[in-house]
Amino acid sequence: MIPPPSYLINISLDLPYHKVQITTHLLLNFLLVPNHNTVMATIKVYGNTISTAAMRVFAALYEKDIEFEFVPVDMRAGEHKKEPVISLNPFGQIPAFEDGDLKLFESRAITQYIAHEYFDKGTQLVIRDSKKMAILSVWTEVEGQKFDPAASKLTWELGIKPLFGMPTDSAVVEEYEGKLAAVLDVYEARLAQSKYLGGDSFTLADLHHLPTINYLMGTQSKKLFESRPHVSAWVADITARPSWNKVIAMRK
Repeated sequence: MIPPPSYLINISLDLPYHKVQITTHLLLNFLLVPNHNTVMATIKVYGNTISTAAMRVFAALYEKDIEFEFVPVDMRAGEHKKEPVISLNPFGQIPAFEDGDLKLFESRAITQYIAHEYFDKGTQLVIRDSKKMAILSVWTEVEGQKFDPAASKLTWELGIKPLFGMPTDSAVVEEYEGKLAAVLDVYEARLAQSKYLGGDSFTLADLHHLPTINYLMGTQSKKLFESRPHVSAWVADITARPSWNKVIAMRK
């Protein structure tokens, strides 16, 4: 609560009785009547609980302990190509995000905004030290450019296709397991020197991996993570976070 102005709290015993009554009345009104100018805008996330991109945004919001409104988008019905989503994301994809008059799309851009705009709330997902932040940024880029292309392809083949009764392409799985294994070899070396990818604390560099890892740990591809001890320990750590458990609970 914002403290009342000083002129409402300067009650003293030497004031006449009627002045004490008036000042007290003003004070109570200030405390009890909502100040509509200070109400925070509602954050809305348009998405789907099976979407890895939407899950990435949910995780960031839960890490920051920020309340938000989840607006489900039925992709089977093509709602992502219709209003209001198409006005928020011209590519007709999810998630779409609103924070007051700010409208964003692309999940990693949204998580960056959340981490910086709400820096002092919840988990600090970015670092203010420029050199440490540069290292963190390297690994967020690695996730997007190296890890995700292979992990997302495997997630589609092994995690999403079965949900829709579609056959898995074993040749594609073999190809992309090889590509992901090469990336995880680099991760194993990095995590032998650092508890988390971006440094000593959990950050966006780790969080961005959670959705695809969650899917892949329920498939044959989990062997790629479990066979590398430092990667395996890292996966166990980040998937046990309370914020991630809340994301998983949204699917139930």
